[in-house]
Amino acid sequence: MADMSPLFRRAAAKSSPDRLVTLIGKPDCHLCDDAQIVVEKVCDELGVPWELKDINQDPQLHDQYWEQIPVVLVDGAQHTFWRVNENRLRKALTG
Repeated sequence: MADMSPLFRRAAAKSSPDRLVTLIGKPDCHLCDDAQIVVEKVCDELGVPWELKDINQDPQLHDQYWEQIPVVLVDGAQHTFWRVNENRLRKALTG
């Protein structure tokens, strides 16, 4: 963390180890691939764990989100869908 900018060090210190980002998507989905890049980047920077769930493997997720994928949940609550904004996700995890 010593080589991070002060801005990122502050953000990492604010993030809680209890946080969890969930990306709900499906294989062969270009928006899902784009979302994963953003989620990986932000979560790696902040030390926040994240998980990927395949909407095709979970009927409940499919029924709830099939028109919105990719969907990002922060701590189980829907944060965004279709396009993930890096700054908005970072703010949600550090604010």
